[in-house]
Amino acid sequence: MKQYIPNALTLLNLFCGSIAVILAVNNNFVGAALFVFLGVFFDFFDGFAARKLNVQSELGVQLDSLADMVTSGVVPGIIMYKLLALTLGSNEAFTASSEWSTTMYWTSFKVLPLPFLGLGITLASAYRLAKFNIDEDQQTYFKGLPTPANTLLIVSLPLILEFQNSDLINSIIVNKWFLIVLTALSCYLLNSNIKLFALKFKDWGFKANATRYIFIMLCIILLIVLQFAAIPIIILLYIGMSVLDNVASKLK
Repeated sequence: MKQYIPNALTLLNLFCGSIAVILAVNNNFVGAALFVFLGVFFDFFDGFAARKLNVQSELGVQLDSLADMVTSGVVPGIIMYKLLALTLGSNEAFTASSEWSTTMYWTSFKVLPLPFLGLGITLASAYRLAKFNIDEDQQTYFKGLPTPANTLLIVSLPLILEFQNSDLINSIIVNKWFLIVLTALSCYLLNSNIKLFALKFKDWGFKANATRYIFIMLCIILLIVLQFAAIPIIILLYIGMSVLDNVASKLK
């Protein structure tokens, strides 16, 4: 019976991701974010449960990636698509407009090409997950930004717009050039060769896990102080601490 527990958690991740897709398509970004957070929670604990119960399997590995493709691949792509459409004064990419749509027509309506750039995140996530499945080196670290971390970064944007009430931050987020650059950066980081530490604890000792403990404490402080605006900073902190950790390891 215990061998089914990790897979059940993975399917809960997929279930939450599927609901998040529906909510994101219907512009309910707060609800979508909630189910993404739940999906990421289940994604973390399915691997943890598999290791603790000693029931790792190839089926579990493949199922985990399929679930991640929805929760951490499709959802952030849709949200970026919606945000880019918002910068053009629309909720959809299929609409009548004089900008970015003068040469493309599908049946009786015009098409705004720009928002579809957001789906590049979905494509980059699929490519990363496929590479991860055949890479035997990423057991204790990640090569490139994990898809759940990238998803939290993208999902945080509409939450910041909704709850932070900062005109300066809002003006940055709804700037199409900012979103285009962020989309390109997201696609690059997902498939980069940067070594990033994994939050996997072989033991609870501080010395062997100093970077992880410091990172977790800083995350808690940032979330308390900055709320949702802390999430992009946390992602940058994660990358920065990983790079410093790699440099320190080479100097030893």
